[in-house]
Amino acid sequence: MATARENMTAGKPYDQFDKELIDRRVLARKTLRAANQIDDNGERMAAYKRLMPDVGEGFFVEAEFMFDYGWNIHIGDHFYGNYDMTLLDTCPITIGSHCYFGPNIGLYTPVHPLNAMARKADVEMGAPITIGDNAWLGGRVTILPGVTLGNNVVVGAGSVVTKSFGDDVVIAGNPARVIKQIDNGATGDAAAREQWPDLLK
Repeated sequence: MATARENMTAGKPYDQFDKELIDRRVLARKTLRAANQIDDNGERMAAYKRLMPDVGEGFFVEAEFMFDYGWNIHIGDHFYGNYDMTLLDTCPITIGSHCYFGPNIGLYTPVHPLNAMARKADVEMGAPITIGDNAWLGGRVTILPGVTLGNNVVVGAGSVVTKSFGDDVVIAGNPARVIKQIDNGATGDAAAREQWPDLLK
């Protein structure tokens, strides 16, 4: 028989009052409250990563980082998160390498039933969020459950992303929509080197 944690991670209905889940949320809350007060960057990152077993090299997050469990957070190499980032990891949150998040970012995997009786009965579910490599999220971006973003995606500040998008796009708005395609091929690379010759050699 599956545990509440296994059902939760799989996006199935689960008991949020399961002891393992409650204990982990309490541990996360206490650990993050203390970690967010640490001034030394190395010590703060080490405290965060004690709750997140799957984080790559070059991980850096500013203070007031919040999440529920840490078990379901998977982040590639060279990640930067600005102030006040919240990752609600009921289901897996998978973030690729070389991703940059602005301040006040929220990635929310929990799903609550539309039916009022089910909500009153505390039925809880979730859907995963996946973000590819080289993403750039502007300030106050919200990503909703079940969203997948491809590689090289830029999300405009203040956007609410309610559905999935593929590679090489700028999306913005509420709900977010494609406002521009990005050339990340040879032509785009050449143009970038021409614009920033001293930085891109």
